[in-house]
Parts: sequence; structure tokens; C-alpha cells
Amino acid sequence: MNPSNAAPLWQPSQERIDGARITRFQAWAAERYGAPADGGYAALHRWSVEELATFWQAVADWFDIRFTTPYESVLADRSMPGAQWFPGASVNYAEHALRTATDPARAPEPALLHVDERQDPRTVSWSELRRQVGALAAELRALGVRPGDRVSGYLPNIPEAVTALLATAAVGAVWTSCAPDFGARSVLDRFQQVEPVVLFAVDGYRYGGKSHDRRDTVTELRAELPTLRAVIHVPLLGTPAPDGALDWSAVTSGDTEPVFEQVPFDHPLWVLYSSGTTGLPKAIVQSQGGILIEHLKQLGLHCDLGPGDRFFWYTSTGWMMWNFLVSGLLTGTTIVLYDGSPGHPGTDAQWRIAERTGTTLFGTSAAYVMACRKAGVQPARDHDLSRVKCVATTGSPLPPDGFRWLHEAAGKDLWIASVSGGTDVCSCFAGAVPTLPVHIGELQAACLGTDLQAWDPQGRPLIDEVGELVVTNPMPSMPVRFWNDPDGSRYTGSYFETYPGVWRHGDWITITGHGSVIIHGRSDSTLNRQGVRMGSADIYEAVERLPEIRESLVIGVEEPDGGYWMPLFVHLAPGTPLDDGLRLRIKQTIREQLSPRHVPDDIIEVPAIPHTLTGKRIEVPVKRLLQGAALDKAVNPGSVDNLELLHFYEKLARDRG
Repeated sequence: MNPSNAAPLWQPSQERIDGARITRFQAWAAERYGAPADGGYAALHRWSVEELATFWQAVADWFDIRFTTPYESVLADRSMPGAQWFPGASVNYAEHALRTATDPARAPEPALLHVDERQDPRTVSWSELRRQVGALAAELRALGVRPGDRVSGYLPNIPEAVTALLATAAVGAVWTSCAPDFGARSVLDRFQQVEPVVLFAVDGYRYGGKSHDRRDTVTELRAELPTLRAVIHVPLLGTPAPDGALDWSAVTSGDTEPVFEQVPFDHPLWVLYSSGTTGLPKAIVQSQGGILIEHLKQLGLHCDLGPGDRFFWYTSTGWMMWNFLVSGLLTGTTIVLYDGSPGHPGTDAQWRIAERTGTTLFGTSAAYVMACRKAGVQPARDHDLSRVKCVATTGSPLPPDGFRWLHEAAGKDLWIASVSGGTDVCSCFAGAVPTLPVHIGELQAACLGTDLQAWDPQGRPLIDEVGELVVTNPMPSMPVRFWNDPDGSRYTGSYFETYPGVWRHGDWITITGHGSVIIHGRSDSTLNRQGVRMGSADIYEAVERLPEIRESLVIGVEEPDGGYWMPLFVHLAPGTPLDDGLRLRIKQTIREQLSPRHVPDDIIEVPAIPHTLTGKRIEVPVKRLLQGAALDKAVNPGSVDNLELLHFYEKLARDRG
């Protein structure tokens, strides 16, 4: 069925449309900047990409971005890579994140709500957060930290991590972080590239009802990071600071007015990392100004966040969604920080946190939604979700059954926002629009200022057909560079080789006739049978409806003789045998819901499915192993959650060989 013909699952009320910030922005931009007053979101989006510089000028004006030196132009050079945004402007991200604290009426309100597995919320007010940032920024300067220096965090999703990021940005230094469940090798693969001068580190963390001591790992990090001038100990488990380390309380006890270093618009804010499954993670540098303006647009217009909202996204400090969550502060929103397992003590844990904290926008992974569905969780029945206006999902495409389950089990008036973007831009290409309907299995629309298209191999745009996800104009949050990439060749090779001057992201998408977007999975691990390209996500969605299947992995392998082998690996529910009956049911399900072409050649049981450290299925390295590559050539060991699982595929390739 052509998705454009499907009836919407959800439609915003006229009251909701009228009250949305994006509606007010459009009316205001029509008066001030010549935006279309009529035609709704589609007209606004068209204007935002056709009049790109005017659009971003309007965003800066609407959100009252404080430029301490004026910009000479909005977009001096449109070329990709190399676009030059707001040259001449000086700005500071942390100053904008803490602006609410300067409002006497709002300063006592909570900026942060912290919840752990015991689920007792702890608040940090705007004024207290600003005081801590001021104190810590002064201490960092006293330690000799200067603009451009790197400051690293080996921290969970706790208030101290937010304070450390904002203090780093206040100084004009460059933040970078990893979650404490990363092993030493994984952290060093990242931090050694950027050579930090300060390390914030916890003594341990709590997860799944247990405490996990990380002091030995921190000792190893200190030994292997020779550029460190200072280590700041965050005693989450209550241990004293080790020799040579400063204690968190000592560096945040002062009462110093924050000093915000005014830096150029394109000055680095933070370094994020790709998953690094096939080599060292890419160290992606994004700018203070670019992130500031992109996140204000994304959170303030698309997510409709502002004062009075509470923003909860289940994430860790090793995933870009943590940085995105922190930026909720830019809109005057209270952000909810949860540190712990997504499913402890029960699968409904995240719903319980949303209820407990009065969350208005709840973000999670598509995998969590599907796990709740499979476990029979009934969030609306068992929890008071009356304040939740929107449930947003990312990490992988939300299957159609996930949309249906959220609609039925979490609330029929719930705005379901499946969003998609990437660490590479620390934002979304497509997703949430509060004024548009939601169609099952579809992202609502491309985001403002993002000229998102689906292209065929010749670079021709497609509608209602599968193509490569491309972005044909620059976005402010695109990387200013990769670290240690002096000639820009790694950056150019990552996005701009296939279509010169156009960002190719590496996803298969369909843009529908009504402007929504369907994500089919990664194009670099695409299944291609008899010349027909297929997305792995479609197969996962079909197979994982079966209660016997916990998770699956499908790989397409081009063989030396010109053949094509497409096995499906399945991780089964406890006590389930992979017998002929289950094999037949899997094949019938795929044939009926997709097509005969999608049916795998073999169905093979595995003990578990391998993932990256941020929880994404590993497809490309498994494909390389099945093609005969050695393990150390196929995958970066520090990027995988369980390296032992990959030996199975290595052995399978030898046995077939």
C-alpha cells in the first residue's frame, strides 16, 4: 500500500496546533522575515530551506541569542564541507543554558531532576546550578584550563556531569564524555585522540540493583592519559578521593559569579564519537554557536519545549542524546536525569520515572518500546501519565507495531514522535512536528532548515521510492571538523564522496507524497537481492513480532562466485527450541508481511546479538567476518558490548569456507 494513502493514527487538536510554539514562530516570522503566513508546516519548511540564511537569522532573533560581537552575515559560505555560519559573532553556549537562572521568579525552580534506581528524585535549582558552574569554571581556570583545551568526563547521567559540561563550555574549553560502563580500552580509544587536560571521574555507578566499582579503570585511564593536569573525583559510591585527585565538593563549594568566555560562533563546544565498529571512533567536533542555534530550533520548535515542561530521555553520557537532553536547559525546561538500568526493577521502570517526575516529553529507544510491548506492559493503566504530551523514540526505526502499541497502551491522545538524525549532527534530520498528524511507521516530516531528500545512485530525488538519505544544504550543527584530520580527508570521505558537495548519511529512506519519512535502515549494510535493495529494519520488525524471538540480525553477503547468501541470526526466548516449526513460522511471517524476496536463506540460532556500546546492532563487522575477514580487521574490539559473540560468526565463516 502506498503509505501516503494511509489514515493518520493521531491528529493534533486545533487547540494544540494554535498553542504550539512553532505556530507562533511562523506567524511572527511571516511579519518580520517574510515567511509564509499560510500553508502550514509544509510551506514553512519549504521557506526554511529555500531562504536558508533568512530562516536561521529568524531563529536567532526568535530565541534572542546573545551575540556579544555582531555577525557580518548569517552564511558566508554555503559549501559542504566548509560552510561558514555567523562569521564575526561571539557567543557562549553555557550562558544561554543558564539564562533562566537570572530570572528571579524562576531561579528557585528545578533545572535538574535526578533519579536513580531507588527512584527518589533529587532537584537542583537553576540558581544552585548556576552557582556550581561559576565555582567550577573558576577552579578550571585556576588549574590553567584555557579556551580550546579538552576536558573529559567518565561519568554517568548525574547532575555533576551537567555541571562539568557547562563549566567547561563557560571557560571555552572542549567537553568530551564516556559512560562508566565503557571499559578502559573503549574510553582510551576516544580520549587519547583528543588529549584532555582534566578528567572528571566517578568511583563507580549503580546499575541493575548492584554497585559497580570503577576505581581500577580510573587508575588505568590516569596512567594512559599523559596530558592530564588534574583529576576530579566524583564519589558516587562514597569513596575518598585517590592520591593526587581533587574532590568534587572542593571544586564546587565556592560562590563565584560565572564568567562566560565569549568565543567565535564556530569555536568547538564538544567532541562526540562515532561507534567505531570498524576502526578508531571518529572524533566529531561540533561548535558552540552551531549547537546552540540548532538545539534551540529542535527543542524549542520541533519538541515544543519551554518553561513548565519536564524533559526526560533515557540515555547515557556516551550517547549524543545526553548532550541533546542537556540542551533542554536552553529552552528553560527542567531536564530529568536518570542514572540506572532501563528495566530495573521491572520493564516498566522508565514509565514509572516519567510518572514520578511529571515528565511532559518522554524520550526512549524504539527497542525499549518493543520490549514493553512484548512484556505486556500497560503504562496508561498502571501509571499516571496525564502530564506526558509526547513520547519520542530514536536509536532505530520504531516499527509499525510500536506505534500501535503506544497508541493503545500509553494513550490515544499521545503525540508519538519517531525521530532520526545522528551523532554526526547531534540533532534530527526528520521527526517531531507538533502541528502535524502521525502516520503509523512514519516520521512526521523533515526538520526546519534541513533539505532532506531521498536520492537514487545518479543523484535524482525520489518520492514514494527508497533512496539514499541526503541533505543538500548545510546545517549549523554539522561538524566543524574531525579531530586529528588536518586535511579534512576523513571528514570528506565520511559524508561527501558519493555525491560531492552533498551530505550522504548512510541510511535508506522513503519520502512519502505527504512529506513524511520512512527509515529503512543503514545503506552500508543494505540487503540487495536480485538487484532489489531492502532494509534490514523491515525484517527485524516482522520477525520480532514473534514471541519466540528476542532479537535478530540479518546479513547479506556477496560471495566470491557471484552468489548472495542472506542468513538470519535469531536470539530466542528462554526455553524456545529452533525447530522446523519455528523456522517455518519465521519464513511465513517474512513472506506474508514483506515479500518472498525477503525470506532468508538460512535461520541460525545465536546466544545473543552483538551491539555497539550505545546499543545498536552490529551489521557491517558481522558481514565482514562472514566474508572471511579476521576479527581484528573486521571490528574495533573496544566498540562492541560483548566481543565473545563475534567469534561465532568468525567460526561460521571458517566452517563455510
